[in-house]
Order: sequence, then C-alpha cells, then structure tokens
Amino acid sequence: PHKSVWYYGTSLRRSLPLHPQQLSIHTRKILTPTMKLVKFLQKLNREQVTIELKNGTVISGTVVGVDATMNAHLKKAKMTARGKNPVSYATLSVRGSTVRAWLLPDGLNLDALLVEESTKNVQKAAPVGPGAGRGRGRGRGGGGRGRSSGPGRR
Repeated sequence: PHKSVWYYGTSLRRSLPLHPQQLSIHTRKILTPTMKLVKFLQKLNREQVTIELKNGTVISGTVVGVDATMNAHLKKAKMTARGKNPVSYATLSVRGSTVRAWLLPDGLNLDALLVEESTKNVQKAAPVGPGAGRGRGRGRGGGGRGRSSGPGRR
C-alpha cells in the first residue's frame, strides 16, 4: 500500500540519493538549498512508514521522530529480518546510516510536506529593558576577563 519510494542511491519511481549532486534538477530545485532530506523526514511524524535497511531487513511502524543524523524512532514497529519471522516492538530506533529506503503511504500529500515554512525566517523582536542588546557587559565596577581591580578583588 505504499506509493512513494525514497531510495538513497538507486532509482525506483522517486529517488532521493543521499548526496545533492546525485539529485535530478527538478528535485534539486524543490529540496536544495531550502529543504534538506532530513527536514522532509522530520515532517513524517505520526505517519505509518516502511523502512528498508541495507542488510535486507524491513521495518514497518509509526514515525515518532527523526533526528538530525536521520535516525528514525518508531512506535508499534514490526521488524522482519531477511529469512526470519517478524518481531514486534513497542518502540524501535533505526540508525540513519543503515537505511536504504523509506516507503511512504499512498495518501501522503508530498506537495504539502515539501513546502518549507517561511515563518521560521522572521526575525525576533529586539529585547527590551536595561542593558538589553549590549552584549555580555561587565556590570558595575569592572570585572570582565583576566585580572581586574573591581570590587571584591585584591
């Protein structure tokens, strides 16, 4: 029941290799420089996915989170090693460097996931109050770095 297949290196329907220079021109326009593959995967929270590992193991489960090194954290996971019976886990973490492919559900709206939020680029308002925006400062009577002759020093 998975429509979209995201592979690193090999191409099958849709591919997203690990290195940007291997991406097609169309995909490069969508993903780089604004959207990285990790950011896309981090948006898959609460989605039912299947992950294929480089050793042939297949893992299905619900995404709890994906961290910056592409480690995937799943709940209600079912792992099937090649030639073995499936094993169920309440939670399971998968090391990002062992992943060959992510199989995504058919009903997933890829266009919505590939759009990066522009609200993160809005600058925060400057701090208000005494000494705001003036760096670390030295406070009253010196101090600072190194030796000083401020209050409390001899």
